[in-house]
Formats: sequence, structure tokens, C-alpha cells
Amino acid sequence: MADLTANSGNGTGAPQPGTPEPTIVFDNVSIAFSGRPVLENVTYHVGKGQTLCILGRSGVGKSVSLRILMGFLKPDSGSVRVEGQEITALGETEMNEIRRRVTMVFQNGALFDSLTVRENVAFPLRERGGLEEDQIQQVVDRLLDLVGAADVDALLPASLSTGRRRAVAIARALAAQPEVVLYDEPTTMVDPLIAKRLGSIIQRLKSQLGYTSIVVTHDMRFAERLADLVLFLHGGKVHFFGPLKAFMESEDEDIQQFLRLDAYEVPLN
Repeated sequence: MADLTANSGNGTGAPQPGTPEPTIVFDNVSIAFSGRPVLENVTYHVGKGQTLCILGRSGVGKSVSLRILMGFLKPDSGSVRVEGQEITALGETEMNEIRRRVTMVFQNGALFDSLTVRENVAFPLRERGGLEEDQIQQVVDRLLDLVGAADVDALLPASLSTGRRRAVAIARALAAQPEVVLYDEPTTMVDPLIAKRLGSIIQRLKSQLGYTSIVVTHDMRFAERLADLVLFLHGGKVHFFGPLKAFMESEDEDIQQFLRLDAYEVPLN
């Protein structure tokens, strides 16, 4: 685990000595919608091969940070760097180059409804070019096997469960051969068994392929399985940034309340 100093409430998140070289850096990023602050001076970083989980209640800007990183939103102030390259002022053509290295798995999967699972995963490979058709099919086979979706390759996305669609979306994202994968609430509307399977996929991508990941989630159990680092947003600000263990052991009342609510189970009777 990275040797980072946990920060609570002050928003600092500069890399500490001995940590992996930062792949993603947010530096004092702020954005407001219709005059309402959503993120305020948010600072964090993710090193190569690390998994950062962004936690917090609904409406605190967790998913907004991913959309800024993808260039779908521009911050009002601050710096966002991908492998040292400032991206906040880039145009769409230049951002498309960044998106070859940083890809996102959306909540709804964002699959093409008219294409089969196999065709969806093959699409980025054909777009990029450079492979013969038999090579494309070999890559698709490997990716579908990796995410446990080889048995549904001929089906259309509409016939799949939410969990299966997300697994296929991960396969399609990987087909673009990115360096960083962003996940927006991957366990929303899936049962615990599927959530565990999705977590295993993300873990395997890290351990076997060395992917850097940022996972937005409300699910603390999911985060516990994956996180090297935790970013806890509260009121649009960084309330904590640091290792998972330090987050879990924090005595901060807002963090403890978040953990208690996450652990609460509604009685069935």
C-alpha cells in the first residue's frame, strides 16, 4: 500500500516520498453549476497501478470528478494532469487522444443496443485499426473470457442483466487498451453476488495487467476489497485523502457516520 499521509478536512493531497509516480493529478479543482459549488479546491493523485475509491454521499460531486477527467466538463479553476500533461485547456481533438489512455465505464454500460456483445467489444478494435479480423476476434475472445461474458457473446445488450452489461462494458473499455479505467458506481442496482464478481474483475485487471483505476462508489464493502487509496468528499470538499486503513480507523465523526450508515441493514421483519 502507498505510504501516504492521510489528510482530513484540509484538502491537501500532494504525493509523498516513496509513492508511485502520479498518473492522475487533481490540483485545487473547483466547479459550480448555476452558481452552486459542487467541487471546491479538490486535490488528489493516483499512482500507476493503484486503485483509488472516491466515496461520499449522493450529490457531493463524486461522478463530476470523473467527467472532468474525461473532458466532458471543464473545471472553473484548478489543474488536472494525466501523466504530467495538463488537460483542462485541451480541445476535443486533443482530448480524444487522452481518452485513448483514460476510459470510463458508465453506470448504464453505454453499449450499442443494435450490436451484439461480441460486436460491441470488437468496435474499439476496429475503430483503432491495425488488426486483421481474426486477430480482432482473438482479442474479443480473451476479453469476454476475462470478464466472464463469453457465454453471452451473441446476445444484444437489452437481453442482459445490469451486472452482465457492466461486465461487457468493462471488456469494451479494455479493448481500447487504456492505461487508466474509471468506474462510475459499478455496483448500483446489482445484487451482492454480481457486485462481488465485478470487484473480482477490477482486482484481476490490477494484479494481472497493472491497470490504474478510479472507482466512484457508495458501497464501502466494495471499496474495502479494491482501494489502495480513499478520497472522501463531504460538502464538495476533500474531507479525507489517504490509505484505506487510515480511513477505516479514522475517528472523524463525518467519516464514522458514513461508515455506520453504510453498515446499517434494514430489518426484513
